[in-house]
Amino acid sequence: MPAHVDVALRAIGEPNAVAHQFDFWDTSYEWRRLFSEVLGTFLLVTVAVGGGVVNARFGGNVVSESARVVSPALMVMAIILFMGAVSGAHLNPVVSVAFAVRGDFPWRRVGPYVLAQFAGAILATLLLWALLGKQGSAGLTLPGPGISTGTAMAWEILLTTGLVSVILGTASGAQQVGAMAALGVGTYIALAGLFGAPVSGASMNPARSLGPALVRGDWTSWWAYLLGPAIGALIAVGIAYILRGRGGGQAGTRAAQGTLGILWRPEPIGSPSRAPDRAAPAEPGSPGPQAPGATEADAPGPPPPGPPPPGSPDAEGPEPGAS
Repeated sequence: MPAHVDVALRAIGEPNAVAHQFDFWDTSYEWRRLFSEVLGTFLLVTVAVGGGVVNARFGGNVVSESARVVSPALMVMAIILFMGAVSGAHLNPVVSVAFAVRGDFPWRRVGPYVLAQFAGAILATLLLWALLGKQGSAGLTLPGPGISTGTAMAWEILLTTGLVSVILGTASGAQQVGAMAALGVGTYIALAGLFGAPVSGASMNPARSLGPALVRGDWTSWWAYLLGPAIGALIAVGIAYILRGRGGGQAGTRAAQGTLGILWRPEPIGSPSRAPDRAAPAEPGSPGPQAPGATEADAPGPPPPGPPPPGSPDAEGPEPGAS
């Protein structure tokens, strides 16, 4: 079967996708994907850094430690659900690299994605700075008290290995989890933060750590938050190969690249269904609209059996002219 016929047949039933299976390579969509990465990382870093900044700004006791580590996880879940189909919702440079090494994402798009992610992180930090002030090192990811930079890096390797393993696993067609991938990724981030934040800050994301460090001019232990996640992501790619073989399948590429231009285009999907301005006229023989609060028991039913009451149109009487 010719390739173009096979593509068309596979696309039947998918919204506005016939003849657009390979529009991922159409660069006219690229600005939407990059905007999605900027916005998603902006929202993530606003929550991740903002928890510490708000806490410091208002005395240090208004946002609990558990809330500060769980809120980014909830934000990641929301971002994946509401715009993962646009760009894949990487939000993290090492996730983009891991998808590319796995064969699910084109290398030529890794650089723009990483720049977009750092741009979102920097913009979020600048906004928090403008609204609430610098607040010292609040919101930065730093080794915990008594923790060396090397230990923090090893901890980031461990946490990121788990995170990227979850991302690659839920993106795999072998799992068939679909939108539940957001729940898996968000749950892991929350759990890793709950037990890992006291050690290293549980960043697992160079954009989340180095973007704020760039704005604040505080480069304490910066290399732990660059090398740790990068090494952890590569280990996770190796684990994915051991578990599921090489990548590059349909499910993995769609999860990594988003489905913009593959399953849908930026235009209305399906025929519109508008609510009528007024009630449609009743068909002959159909009951009219019921009064508010009325039930089917209140609706008039068929007449009772027996002769019709006198004077009714159905009552029998002498025919006209009869004597």
